[in-house]
Amino acid sequence: MNYRRQLLQASLATALLGPFARPALADRDDGDYKILQARYGTADRNVDVTPRLRELAREDRRVRITNDLFGVDPAPGHRKTLRIIAQGPDGRTRTFDYEEFSHIDGNQFIGWGRGNWGHDNWNGGWNGDRRDPEVPRRNGDDGDYQILQARYGTSERNMDVTPRLRELARSDARVRITNDLFGADPDPGHRKTLRIYARGRGGDVRTFEYEEFSHIDGNQFTGWGGGNWGDSNWRGGWHGREERGNLRILRATYGASGRDWDITDRLRKLVRNGQSLEVYVDNQLGGGDPYPGQRKILIVSYSFGNGPAQELRVEERETLRLP
Repeated sequence: MNYRRQLLQASLATALLGPFARPALADRDDGDYKILQARYGTADRNVDVTPRLRELAREDRRVRITNDLFGVDPAPGHRKTLRIIAQGPDGRTRTFDYEEFSHIDGNQFIGWGRGNWGHDNWNGGWNGDRRDPEVPRRNGDDGDYQILQARYGTSERNMDVTPRLRELARSDARVRITNDLFGADPDPGHRKTLRIYARGRGGDVRTFEYEEFSHIDGNQFTGWGGGNWGDSNWRGGWHGREERGNLRILRATYGASGRDWDITDRLRKLVRNGQSLEVYVDNQLGGGDPYPGQRKILIVSYSFGNGPAQELRVEERETLRLP
């Protein structure tokens, strides 16, 4: 009779107290597997997200697998997976897969809520096969392409954002493409694109495009996090064709609604070392005000060496940058 009474009391306590009747961390921090690394993406393209996952676990957040959660889409157009590589009590490793948009069960991982997990020297890759720790890791800084230049805007109006992108990569910032990120809107009213020009291991040059409001995947670029990239001598322009040689100002006009002044000679004198030009567009540059009360536009036709002629339009109170 006493046994039945004790059993009934225990059942009532469990029903009334629910999860509070259990040990505080038993369902979060006392699993059987120790996390070594977490990767997000596909077998072909994935990134290390261990620090971000650790941060989320410490905050005790409900973790739903999305690109926004990790701040990157490593394989656009493909269904991603969060793969957790963990070590069991017997020392063997096992992979746990969580499909995009599903939720993580942290119950089976040791120290989940405390976030005191992750193995800095682990180099198992997507398949969880550990390699020699002396071999350099491909962790986002050992990709196949070396960045030459980055430009932001449209084919008609764009600007060089290589220094700013390098700064963001070094600070390990979450890079979402916006005007505010680069501090300017090179073509108001139009959807912009970030174009990254990079050279592959075989010497081929490829263009990577990221639409406005999307995120950058730095995993495929050599030295991304170190920010030790960029070629100041690159003259590829928006179309990525390397055009080395002197900058030539073919024609430049400043004005509005047919009231334009020719300022070609003025701009030619401002070209630095025959290679580049950066100048603020205002009436002082134009040598006066060709149309008082109206917003003026500088139209520049230029080329590099023997390259084709290109045209750029820059509004008053904005900055002209070539290349």
